[in-house]
Amino acid sequence: MIKRFGLAVLCGIVCTSTAMAQAYPGQQQFRDPATGKIWTPENVGGGGGAYTPQDRAFNPQAQPPGGSGTSVQIPRVTLLGSVPITAGPTVPIAVLDNATLSAIPGQSWQVVLYLNNNSAQTINPVIDCRFTNGGMPVENVRATLPSVAGGQRIGLTIDGPRTNLFVDRADCSIASM
Repeated sequence: MIKRFGLAVLCGIVCTSTAMAQAYPGQQQFRDPATGKIWTPENVGGGGGAYTPQDRAFNPQAQPPGGSGTSVQIPRVTLLGSVPITAGPTVPIAVLDNATLSAIPGQSWQVVLYLNNNSAQTINPVIDCRFTNGGMPVENVRATLPSVAGGQRIGLTIDGPRTNLFVDRADCSIASM
């Protein structure tokens, strides 16, 4: 009896797998063991209506394109300490490090980052940040910083788009000094 039952279960699994492969050839799919529903890229997110905000995070192409142009801001900076003055042929004048993307719920995305002025000169850095979701642009921000004296390390926060848009990456770089 147990052998027949095991054979019937095995046949059911093979038959179900075959039927699923025929119904969705070449597509990724997942069968929910609790409900029996088969999920594919076409039916994830519900009944074929408008995408919800959660769907935009799953499918960046469904999110409306980012605004045109670049927003400009002047972030507040905090002096954190000093760094060795090592700028030269192999060490850049200034570097950004430890950029961390986070969200303030109900408000906006933000990037916290640090800038080291490796030179003895005072610089006036401008930082460009590109906020994206799945490689698709969401918002570009240009941050104009106050003067940073030689050998200083500063911390700053750059605000991005509102959190009703999804962001999975922020690439920041020094545009000018």
